Amino acid sequence: MAENHHAHTHSDALLSQGNVGARLKLAIILTSGFIALELFSGWRSHSLALWSDAGHNGTDLIALLLCWAAVLLKEKPANKSKTFGYQRAGVLAAFVNAILLVLVAFYIFEKGYQRLLAPAPVGSRLIITTAAIGFVINASISWMLLRDGRHDLNIRGAFVHMLGDTLATFGIVISGVIIYVTGQNRIDPLISLVIGMMILWSSGSIIRETWNILLEGLPKNLRLDDVTRAIQAIPGVIDVHHLHIWSLASQVHAMSGHIEIADIPPSQSEQILDNIDRMLKERYNITHTTIQFEHMKCRPEEESCSVATPANHS
Repeated sequence: MAENHHAHTHSDALLSQGNVGARLKLAIILTSGFIALELFSGWRSHSLALWSDAGHNGTDLIALLLCWAAVLLKEKPANKSKTFGYQRAGVLAAFVNAILLVLVAFYIFEKGYQRLLAPAPVGSRLIITTAAIGFVINASISWMLLRDGRHDLNIRGAFVHMLGDTLATFGIVISGVIIYVTGQNRIDPLISLVIGMMILWSSGSIIRETWNILLEGLPKNLRLDDVTRAIQAIPGVIDVHHLHIWSLASQVHAMSGHIEIADIPPSQSEQILDNIDRMLKERYNITHTTIQFEHMKCRPEEESCSVATPANHS
């Protein structure tokens, strides 16, 4: 006879949603103010690099807004129609933002190419001042999001974008100094092209990872064979099959599978289940499991030995 066991455990390292929300709101305010400053300065100085960086910051603002919305959605409990809650809201937000970044990058490439063919004079002093302010703001926001990004893919996506903007504004400061000293205005569109490449680089890994989660693929850095062998090593486990592992969110992994054990009383099988759940949580951060036990009717070495197959599968 088969038994179905469900285990749901939660990591002690979950983020404090209130603190994250407060930091995100501050980041949104700072980013919005700097975008307005860049647009004005880019218009006054005729700098494509500042306009490009304003566009980059604009997508980062969208990322921060989506992150904030995702944090609020994660606080909503599961219900009859959303039985796992809204944990994938952050993953979906990160995926949408990364796609937007790719589109912005190609727009920057087009404008940069046009400006290289017909360079325009730019106001280097205003570029330097604006980019220096942006460097301080972006570095501060990146620092705020750094710790949270270690635990949440959505926030990590925003952190990567803000870090890219920090490097971009630093590059714009350097380019402004070079333009001021040499008068070479082609440096401005060249910097905008570098910013575009940075956008593509930062968004590529996020698209791959979020796409894998949305398709319920194997979580990053996990191998199905390794998990199977680890379960088989648990005392009392005879065989493992129909194993599926996927992610509910960036750091919330789930597993279902059929595990063959001897025909023993439920009180003994509970100990096997506890050992499996503990191992999966500690070694692989798998915190949601659905395990179906299948019982051997005899010892495996006997020729007539068979397994009791369940009438239905979970």
